[in-house]
Amino acid sequence: MSEGSTPAGDREGETAPQPRWFAERTPDERAGYAQYFRGLEARGDDVDGEARFVHAMLPRGATVLDAGCGVGRVAAALARWGHRAAGVDADPVLVEAGRGFYPDLPLATVDLCGLSPARLESVGLPADYDVVVAAGNVMLFVAEGTECRVLDAVARVLRPGGRAVFGFRTGAAYTHDDLDRDAASVGWTREHRFATWQLDAWHDGADWAVSVYRG
Repeated sequence: MSEGSTPAGDREGETAPQPRWFAERTPDERAGYAQYFRGLEARGDDVDGEARFVHAMLPRGATVLDAGCGVGRVAAALARWGHRAAGVDADPVLVEAGRGFYPDLPLATVDLCGLSPARLESVGLPADYDVVVAAGNVMLFVAEGTECRVLDAVARVLRPGGRAVFGFRTGAAYTHDDLDRDAASVGWTREHRFATWQLDAWHDGADWAVSVYRG
């Protein structure tokens, strides 16, 4: 898939609408984003907060999917800490960059609307997971109107009793109340909501929310 291309649908017989990410970012901006966290890490900034959050809820050796992984930063940290981590993203530019940054990390170009055990197996990734994490505003970059479809797809690859974790900013058109509604529609129960990845207590004025659901 060429740098300027966008993914087609992954689920049988369906075409996935174009994620908002492609409409809101030029090819140059997407390439720049691939380098963004590398730059932060190089200057000594903490870039592992999301991964530490997920790591704390897991036994060693758990299977984790970094959904909307970008270059795979969260998955790479979890793999270093002993988990079987993999990543998927709709943007082939980010996935290709991630393969260069983390050669041993399994990454694949998969639109989140098309997640399924069969699709993941077809690209060499595990079919199901103890935790699926979507950090970095992923839910605000999927195609408008597909949020519930994305959660349904995530539910297909989440093991019974597994957790789904979402972190994105407040004040967007897709709200955390919307997320709760869509999570309930796929049979999930919300266990926690925090205002940061560092477990700060949730409050109505928070500009970020991290939500944890049990499948």
